[in-house]
Amino acid sequence: MKVAKFGGSSLADATQINKILNIIKADSERRFIIVSAPGKRYETDTKVTDLLIQYAENFLNNQNTALIEEAIIYRYQLISQELQLNKALPIIKKYIETLKKTPHRSKERVMDLFKSSGENCHAMLIAEFLTHNGIPSTYINPKDAGILVDDLPGEAIIKPEAYLKIKELKKLETVAVIPGFFGYTKEGEICTFSRGGSDVTGSIIAAGVQADCYENFTDVDAIYAANPGLIANCQPIKELTFREMRELSYTGFRVLHDESLMPARQANIPVIIKNTNNPEAPGTRISSQRTTHHEPVAGIAGDSGFTSIYLSKYLMNRQLGFGYNVLKIFKELNLQFDHMPSGIDDITIIMRQNQLTQEIEEQLISRLTTELSLDELKVMHNISMIALVGEGMKNNIGVASRATAALSKKKINLEMINQGSSEVSILFAINNDQENAAIKALYEEFF
Repeated sequence: MKVAKFGGSSLADATQINKILNIIKADSERRFIIVSAPGKRYETDTKVTDLLIQYAENFLNNQNTALIEEAIIYRYQLISQELQLNKALPIIKKYIETLKKTPHRSKERVMDLFKSSGENCHAMLIAEFLTHNGIPSTYINPKDAGILVDDLPGEAIIKPEAYLKIKELKKLETVAVIPGFFGYTKEGEICTFSRGGSDVTGSIIAAGVQADCYENFTDVDAIYAANPGLIANCQPIKELTFREMRELSYTGFRVLHDESLMPARQANIPVIIKNTNNPEAPGTRISSQRTTHHEPVAGIAGDSGFTSIYLSKYLMNRQLGFGYNVLKIFKELNLQFDHMPSGIDDITIIMRQNQLTQEIEEQLISRLTTELSLDELKVMHNISMIALVGEGMKNNIGVASRATAALSKKKINLEMINQGSSEVSILFAINNDQENAAIKALYEEFF
């Protein structure tokens, strides 16, 4: 029994949807199908989710919604016509049109309701399409599927008790088509996962029904050792561990949502990245253990848009609760940190730059300086984080030495190095404008 999730590029138009029909027909074990909203058909096209966000913003700002509503309905109408479907389309039209009649609610609630519509409507169409083509299928709303989440609009988290109801889906005799990206609170409110959250839904369903594997279909043959758009003939990765993939996806690999691995990992269900356009390719298998461990590095990822905040105070290490007081200030300003390496008299905090408005940054600097009586505080924006990831690092001496030497040869200055005790990754903080050069230098060294 398999769960198969298809991303937006796999469901963008009739041509792509016919490909997923053949994929599902090719393996009768693919009984749970998770769908995204229609993605881009070509480079300058607009994803349906982006259209829905614009729809919500127009609605919230009391602007005319007619044109954007028409554009959204047209995407589903075009797909329906090309696939010769007619049952789901009237329901979809009515659903999209009634969004503008939503009672006055918070911006977050409205946005989640509108955004979730893309996946919800597409699942109805796909269920009709599969049934029409000889695969009896049932559209299952996430509420009926049992996807119960915490009340965190735009950042939903599955509740542990949800899996008991999800498990009942195993009794279905037809293929289940479930919209990704959102769940329901106990009060019946729609809550979306963070952007790209259909991956999360697939993992949750796989864990709930105790599937043999979770196949995530996208538009690439495999996960690559680095950005294939940056590295010519980049090496594909055959196997990764959950820990390796978590590190890589968080630090720049966009193939898989970084939060989607936890449900599958906890249930010990392998995840396989496959290509809708080339389903015969073996893809990349992600599981608890891999069969090869001799390579020190599995992949290299880079992500920009970080801020580094350096705090220094003499005898910091002897001041009880200093770290607690730092994080207390961050919490009270509703700020999250990503990394916090420290020395005897200093701490460096790495955080996502998009959290800082000028006002919040001024408050943060003022509070850290005055409440902690700092000797020095330095803020650096436009930082990139480069992650060197691999379970094999713990069994290979000199990985950090090789990495820093490779970066030094290209005259890339390191603002910070951080290696966790798990020895799965080494992180380097550098200036944004050196990110591509750093990835190339590390790839040349290890691959």
